[in-house]
Amino acid sequence: MTKALTISVDGMSCASCVRHVEKALADVDGVANASVNLARGTATVDLRDPALPAASATALAAALAAAGYEARQAEVTLDVEGMSCASCVRRVEKAIEAVPGVTEAAVNLAAGTAFVRYLEGATDTAAIAAAATKAGYPAEPRAGEGGTGAAGHDERLAAERAVLRREVAVAALLAAPVVAASMGGDLWPAFGRWLAASAGTEAVQVAEFVLTALVLAWPGRRFYAKGVPALARAAPDMNSLVALGTAAAFLYSAVVTFFPSLLPETARHVYFEAAAVIVVLVLAGRLMEARAKGRTGAAIRKLAGLKAKTARVVRDGAAVDVAIAELAVGDLVQVRPGERIATDGVVAEGTSYVDESMLTGEPLPVEKRSGDRVVGGTVNGTGGFTFTAEKVGGETVLAQIIRMVEDAQGAKLPIQALVDRVTMVFVPAVMLAAALTFFVWMAFGPEPTLSHALVAAVAVLIIACPCAMGLATPTSIMVGTGRAAELGVLFRKGDALEALSEADVVAFDKTGTLTEGRPRLTDFTLAAGFRRSEVMRLVGAVESASEHPVARAIVAGAAERGVAFPKVGAFEALTGRGVAATVEGRSVLVGSARLFDERRVELGTLAQAGESLARNARSPVFVAIDGVAAAVMAVSDPVREETRRVIDALHAEGRGVAMISGDVRSSAEAVAAGLGIDHVIAGVLPGGKVAAIESLKAGGRRVAFVGDGINDAPALAAADVGIAVGSGTDVAIESADVVLMSGDLSGVVNAFFISRMVLANIRQNLFWAFGYNVALIPVAAGALYPLYGVMLSPMLAAGAMALSSVFVLSNALRLRFAGPADASGREAGQAVRGLRRRPAAA
Repeated sequence: MTKALTISVDGMSCASCVRHVEKALADVDGVANASVNLARGTATVDLRDPALPAASATALAAALAAAGYEARQAEVTLDVEGMSCASCVRRVEKAIEAVPGVTEAAVNLAAGTAFVRYLEGATDTAAIAAAATKAGYPAEPRAGEGGTGAAGHDERLAAERAVLRREVAVAALLAAPVVAASMGGDLWPAFGRWLAASAGTEAVQVAEFVLTALVLAWPGRRFYAKGVPALARAAPDMNSLVALGTAAAFLYSAVVTFFPSLLPETARHVYFEAAAVIVVLVLAGRLMEARAKGRTGAAIRKLAGLKAKTARVVRDGAAVDVAIAELAVGDLVQVRPGERIATDGVVAEGTSYVDESMLTGEPLPVEKRSGDRVVGGTVNGTGGFTFTAEKVGGETVLAQIIRMVEDAQGAKLPIQALVDRVTMVFVPAVMLAAALTFFVWMAFGPEPTLSHALVAAVAVLIIACPCAMGLATPTSIMVGTGRAAELGVLFRKGDALEALSEADVVAFDKTGTLTEGRPRLTDFTLAAGFRRSEVMRLVGAVESASEHPVARAIVAGAAERGVAFPKVGAFEALTGRGVAATVEGRSVLVGSARLFDERRVELGTLAQAGESLARNARSPVFVAIDGVAAAVMAVSDPVREETRRVIDALHAEGRGVAMISGDVRSSAEAVAAGLGIDHVIAGVLPGGKVAAIESLKAGGRRVAFVGDGINDAPALAAADVGIAVGSGTDVAIESADVVLMSGDLSGVVNAFFISRMVLANIRQNLFWAFGYNVALIPVAAGALYPLYGVMLSPMLAAGAMALSSVFVLSNALRLRFAGPADASGREAGQAVRGLRRRPAAA
């Protein structure tokens, strides 16, 4: 049994950072696995022991610090009641330290407070306060101190962007005179002559030295602060590459400026502008990355923004406004017109229409009456009502949705394994390539060999930073799963994105998934000499006395037609065959053809109509009045309106479609024929659905299963991908990899569509990230010089490197505008897989 813990990590900038952090965390005792999401700046560790004491949390922070990264920590002061002695202090500290992620707890008995430091992202202040309260010491955060939710995350991102903007501005202002002095003469010879005559070459070079030194020591300090210690640990990262490249250019230029006699005359060139501009461009690239990263989490922020801030609670007979954090199960909450519902509960009094589009995607408001459930975050209409709170805090549907999306966004797909293998050796390989480039130029290059060697080596170091590789997968997953959530499709497990795209067969449970799940009166055929209204009135009266599902469907059908039922006498239930009763002195018989045979009632022309209904998977129910056959009705579970469109869309993608049903084969095949389903597995008991899934997997096919009931849970877990219809049961949803919140089967097409879009986006990003480095490292090393006399300037290398990361992020952000898939399946069916469909055995 493991427990997943997510913590925020500072200092990560590229794919090599990801590997270093994962290795550092995985080496901590008790950690089974570690996974990093570079785009979110988080690391998730799977702990072998579900209980994480403070010592273990401290060990995680220490491991990160030793690797050169910082586990972001937060602090909170709690006001604690009920403490009276030193033993109370220890009990409170022990309870708080047991909260996963807490690194330090210090209780002050005299002040009645507890100071707590914890790993940000691993827990929050509400959980810490709840632990002390559960131990018998009521606690709450001191006024003005809160958790680290979406708002805190946004504030950090904003602060990071503000720092980067300031550093870019300072670096650009300092670098501009250096570039003008160094390159101005090439662009405007008159300016170069004037500068040399008025100031002198040596003075100009000294000024460039001073300004470049300020650039490297001030805004460029971050690269050295991270990169040099990483080099010392033999674990170089992107910062190391920038630090090496800029330091080499700066130090070489400094030698030319102050000790020119140490170098041959042909090699006395300064590259101060390269060192300064590299810092400007890399910082500008990081600023653009920070802006784009802020947009990748838009879906989470949008969901978090749906939470109500306060609730109007009835306490001691009076309605008072309280903070959401103070809500408790059992509270009576008033909802006024237009208000956002505070938490999950059950309507106690009043009626209204509630907009649940944020949950289901359905635009039409839903009527709510006494006994109906309401969900926190949905919006009340013009009415008012009172409801009893059933779930609060992290247990609400909205909180669970946010948690599911966050978990999916932090997933690492199998496709990421390629990136991990490459980045393990990438930065050391780049450094080796830069060293090799330097020595090859020194050995075989033309004069000035040292200058050429330096320019080529620095260009290789700068252009090969693996930022784009590290961002390629997590950004696409974050944006794609967030967009899916907005479309009502929740990926509970991020790796379902890849598994779903590989599914060959989509199997559906029949009842409640392909069908509406509730029988309805669908057909009514009269015999000659009878009136529909009269027959319906008598049949409805008889069936109203029965609890059978078929009887309830007939009564509902009659009620929809506005029929009033008379009183029933001499009612008799005939098990498995039908019912008989007396209504207003008339004998009424309702049931199967077998019952009519037993009572010797001739069906006449109704017999043929009943056989036709049975062939079309509808259950015929015959009616006799005073011993004469009067009508045949059909009760069936109607197929959902969107079912055929969904199946057609899946076929357009080349996927096989199967149906698993407990119905008899003739009935199941009739439904399948009408829907164009390829495989029919009928007569399956609830316990046999797993075996049915395994039979569909024969031949190496990958199977996605769509279901909604409790008895679907094992099959959802057994399939390669389980898709739960959100209108189903909690058990089914918890067993699934993907949840369709609206209960509309069109979500299946959207799920496949988003899956394909995300995987395509990831492949595009990886192609660019890898292709960029494969193509440009040789160019930076000088491969074009023998043919064209062209060398890549380190400044251009820095610009290209920054743009590669921005391209990857911008490409991932396109997923924010994906879908929904075309209702006809055309949009979802563009990637045809060409699967040969095979009929499955019964």
